[in-house]
Amino acid sequence: QVQLVESGGGLVQAGDSLRLSCAASGRTFSTYAMGWFRQAPGKEREFVAAIRQSGSTTYYADFVKGRFTISRDNAKNTVYLQMNTLKPEDTAVYYCASDMSSRAVRGFGTVDYWGKGTLVIVSS
Repeated sequence: QVQLVESGGGLVQAGDSLRLSCAASGRTFSTYAMGWFRQAPGKEREFVAAIRQSGSTTYYADFVKGRFTISRDNAKNTVYLQMNTLKPEDTAVYYCASDMSSRAVRGFGTVDYWGKGTLVIVSS
């Protein structure tokens, strides 16, 4: 069983930056691919970014390329999402996801583990 706890959300202005963190329980963090998804009010949850187990390969949704960076620290059992140049349309609850499959944390298939989410609000 893996437990994921997100942190770092908050209220910021357009153009600001935030760094989200997701701390995972357990000793097998390095065997899981990790991802970030988001869900805006009234919309379906969507893929944001993912990273493979070693951290050598990352994936991004088109709408965050060049602005967001996903990274992981396997020694700290933590994955990060650095968000720069935030826009009001980035307002959403951001969820951390974990799965053995990198395809699953990219939105292709069912994810094994989800965090409860952290709210990001970007004001204009």
